[in-house]
Amino acid sequence: SSIHDHTDSHCFMKILQGNLKETLFEWPEKKGNGEMTKKSERVLRENQCAYINDSIGLHRVENISHTETAVSLHLYSPPFDSCNTFDQRTGHKHKVKMTFYSQFGERTHCEISSVLRNENLALSCMPSGSK
Repeated sequence: SSIHDHTDSHCFMKILQGNLKETLFEWPEKKGNGEMTKKSERVLRENQCAYINDSIGLHRVENISHTETAVSLHLYSPPFDSCNTFDQRTGHKHKVKMTFYSQFGERTHCEISSVLRNENLALSCMPSGSK
């Protein structure tokens, strides 16, 4: 992922397969005109769980392997439909809309994209009835 916040939600994450590196960042200065400050980084391994909320900071989650697949499950409480992403070099933020595999217990319309990003399969989900 890019560096992002959680819009005042709680985020619970479990690694289902592989390993993911989580990098925590401080919130950028109000002006957002300088390199963001790293707080810590760790590798989360299969079956490990993690938690973050906005009072802890911002984070980026990435598969550090170029050959092994990684799968993670993210639960957000309360759910949110947009969050902010941040440019590590400048701290500038950009609001982005979230996509979901399910909403209110109902599966959303999902299309598997053949576009690979960092050698990972991209999954694009849209609410039912949208194109």
